[in-house]
Amino acid sequence: MSEQTQGQKLSNLIQLSPRTEVDSMPEYKAPLRDIKFVMTELLNSEQHYANLEGAEDATPDMVDAIIGEGAKFCEQVLSPLNQVGDKEGCTWSEDGVKTPTGFKEAYQQYVEGGWPSMTADPNYGGQGLPHSLGLVMSEMVGTANWSFGMYPGLSHGATNTIEEHGTEEQKQTYLTKLISGEWTGTMCLTEPHCGSDLGTLRTKAEPNADGTYAITGTKIFISAGEHDMAENIVHIVLARLPGAPEGTKGISLFIVPKCLPNEDGSAGERNAVSCGSIEHKMGIHGNATCVMNFDGAKGWLIGPENKGLNCMFTFMNTARIGTAIQGLGAAELGFQGSLAYAKERLAMRSLSGPKNPEGIADPIIVHPDVRRMLLTQKAVAEGARALIYLTAQQADVVHSGKTEEERKAADEALGFLTPIAKAFLTEIGYEAANLGMQVFGGHGFISEWGMEQNVRDARIGMIYEGTTGIQALDLLGRKVLMTQGESLKGFTKQVHLFCKENAEDEQLKEFIEPLAAMNKEWGELTTKIGMSAMKNREEVGAASVDYLMYSGYAVFAYLWARMAKVALDKMVEGTTEEMFYNAKIQTARFYFKRMLPRAKGHAESMLAGADSLMDMPEEAFAI
Repeated sequence: MSEQTQGQKLSNLIQLSPRTEVDSMPEYKAPLRDIKFVMTELLNSEQHYANLEGAEDATPDMVDAIIGEGAKFCEQVLSPLNQVGDKEGCTWSEDGVKTPTGFKEAYQQYVEGGWPSMTADPNYGGQGLPHSLGLVMSEMVGTANWSFGMYPGLSHGATNTIEEHGTEEQKQTYLTKLISGEWTGTMCLTEPHCGSDLGTLRTKAEPNADGTYAITGTKIFISAGEHDMAENIVHIVLARLPGAPEGTKGISLFIVPKCLPNEDGSAGERNAVSCGSIEHKMGIHGNATCVMNFDGAKGWLIGPENKGLNCMFTFMNTARIGTAIQGLGAAELGFQGSLAYAKERLAMRSLSGPKNPEGIADPIIVHPDVRRMLLTQKAVAEGARALIYLTAQQADVVHSGKTEEERKAADEALGFLTPIAKAFLTEIGYEAANLGMQVFGGHGFISEWGMEQNVRDARIGMIYEGTTGIQALDLLGRKVLMTQGESLKGFTKQVHLFCKENAEDEQLKEFIEPLAAMNKEWGELTTKIGMSAMKNREEVGAASVDYLMYSGYAVFAYLWARMAKVALDKMVEGTTEEMFYNAKIQTARFYFKRMLPRAKGHAESMLAGADSLMDMPEEAFAI
């Protein structure tokens, strides 16, 4: 839809009563120019793909064509179904789960377009394109319709897990169907009593005479656990073998299909696995969040016995990067909707004089506080895109790097960046979604505009695939302190080199000086927390979330400084896109002046110590 038509639509809707039933969900428009900026100008994707094994098909023309076609599908097919999915939700019956109107047909188009096979192994029907290119598609799908995107998103995780840990027979049986999109996948971890503490799970796996296992137990919060969009669903299930060690060291991983495969590879008789119910929840109504019952269901061991959690981390890391995209999508969708509204909505006069003298008032985009909200959303969305694409490139190298040294370095960088991407982006993405709603004022609270749906859908991001607190413990405890800070140093060395190379550039001084100071402080804060933790282990948990948020703001500062440099260099060279590059520089300046100072508060909090949290007796909480 053109900007003028969108504006006319908004102007008309503003005159309507809030009770008027109008479908005015923001129409998603793929931000192709910014996607191209991050891929080609910031991260030099052309050279990156040239350095990968087996990425010969990822030529610039091919990449542009794929992204362009993906954008059309997301804009024209998935975006119109976003509000439909929210209003209708999924419905449960004893025969199964029915997805919202249009979802099944959209999934068939998704499959026919070859989208499930983009990044998969060509030996099993995949196209073998780089994972980072697949994440661009995941971004567009997720922003257009997050609930829909979760169905194929879980399948990617199942595919990666079987590809990494499965036997050849398992790959031939399941990978081919998952990659084609004929079957979908899930991850079955959580149980009613254990949440994220998987060491206490109770689902049992009893050996059968034929080498399979009888899986018995109940799993909850299983996204896409049951639906009507594919003929079979492949569940990746954590369970315990008889006599297994207690805790996380006694967990094994199993493939448990909804329908048992026939010898010809088709879906056969129903396995003893069923959806007991679907959750009534705050958001993502278009995706079925299921209680799954396994009643002696036939399953196949994947990977070594009692190493299931290690194998499942392949799935979980895929899901965590995928969840990071939800933060980006929430910010992008909120920004697109609230920007269009802010240009049209008339309220009050500019403090510096009328900007719309012929009208009854000025458009609200002229007001500083509305600008603050819009720029925050823009800075979050574009910074998130840079971080996710950077992380995705590391995943490419882990998978297809030409040397062992390259793959190892990328794996370390990926391990460090993943908890930051997952937790920081979902936290500030949710903030951005709330700001998108706030720009609308009272209209934002009304469901027809779609902003409150964006907020509700985004809220789950900080919870699933490991809460912010779990990710923070992973970052500070496992990734940083347990490596004596080596994973942090690997990243801060890159930042230091960038600052050193650009220290004499006067145009970049406003970005380089605070970035260099923060990079130094990051290491110092880590040392202080490490010293405190040697005396009291509780200091790690007390500091972890503030440490993660500080780390997120630091990573964003590095990326926004790099984006500002690219934009400034383009301006010096001469460009016909001065407005685009100027906006990059101005957004970077906004980030450094208005958002980066938040990190100071996190620094103070992380050094405040555990006593202020742990001294109060439990009984005193109730007084």
